[in-house]
Amino acid sequence: MTADDVRGSATALARQALGLPELAHARTVAAYVSVGSEPGTLALLDALRARGVRVLLPALLPDNDLDWGGYTGEGSLARVRHGGRMTLLEPAGERLGPDAVTEADAVLLPGLAVDARGMRLGRGGGSYDRVLARLERAGAHPALVVLLYDSEVVERVPAEPHDRPVHAVVTPSGARRFRWASEPGHPD
Repeated sequence: MTADDVRGSATALARQALGLPELAHARTVAAYVSVGSEPGTLALLDALRARGVRVLLPALLPDNDLDWGGYTGEGSLARVRHGGRMTLLEPAGERLGPDAVTEADAVLLPGLAVDARGMRLGRGGGSYDRVLARLERAGAHPALVVLLYDSEVVERVPAEPHDRPVHAVVTPSGARRFRWASEPGHPD
């Protein structure tokens, strides 16, 4: 994709996501800053803030768990290099602790793909598996939304017993909800 394609996709993704009722009524959204070839999220983060939404962003911990901090604009981000692995944009301010995500009305998740069952394929680090397990232990039930390109919505991805389906996927061309994401014991 060209730089113009990436920018256009980020704008379209933000427009589609902002139309979701789960985000329209959210007071707190846990999100992330996209990296590499992921669909751009900064336009969405800024639009959420403009609506008065509290936006939480992750900070990667040494054990691959996630701490959280507030997003107050692009100037509130710091580039953080994590060993030889990657450089991420993370919140530069006060850390709120890993449990801060349990306050979110919606959690925006990165991924490589999502399938027709609503199962998300992550990058394999387990950070968001920990987040989802933390939400479950806390009895928190935020809307779980994956942000992807259209081509990353596929028929089936591998799933492990600990994986949980998401409620929706948003792409630059639209949103798709998964009605069974909240049914106990699904899927398999």
